[in-house]
Amino acid sequence: MAVKITYFVHGTTLDNIEHKSTGWLPGELSQKGIEQSIALKEQINIDKFDAVFCSDLKRAVDSASYTFEGIKNIIQDKRLRECNYGEYNGEDTKLVIYEEHICEKFPDGECMLDVEKRLQEFCKFLLENYDGKHIAIVAHRAPQLALQVILEGKSWEEVINKDWRKTKSWQPGWEYYIK
Repeated sequence: MAVKITYFVHGTTLDNIEHKSTGWLPGELSQKGIEQSIALKEQINIDKFDAVFCSDLKRAVDSASYTFEGIKNIIQDKRLRECNYGEYNGEDTKLVIYEEHICEKFPDGECMLDVEKRLQEFCKFLLENYDGKHIAIVAHRAPQLALQVILEGKSWEEVINKDWRKTKSWQPGWEYYIK
């Protein structure tokens, strides 16, 4: 039993450009984000995916649509949402410090362990319904880090410290396996 996942992050948003953390707000792709999502089509083999899932937040839905629409059915799933930063949704990124919110919830929001719980449920769902399949996911930072915690046995501190976003080492998809 195994499910292969290729994880894609949504394109650059207007909030990203303004150094804001969107959290559970919808988020609007910037022109650059639209171009990134369209360009991704040429960087990957879309035919290899058996299913495409995305967060139900607008920026992920739009990114998935620009990349996969008309080629694959896209399934929205709220378990793939970004962490809810509560009072900090849409605020300056300097306020959203993952290291301080692994166990402690953001004011009126979630913590990383809440995101991990959502992703554990999602992984169980995939294993029960997509065994032997290759799944594409289009979502956000916290769910990707949660997958690394769940599927690679790493600590939250480790995945936060080694996050590709800190080194600006984006790539067209990251692979994970649910076994």
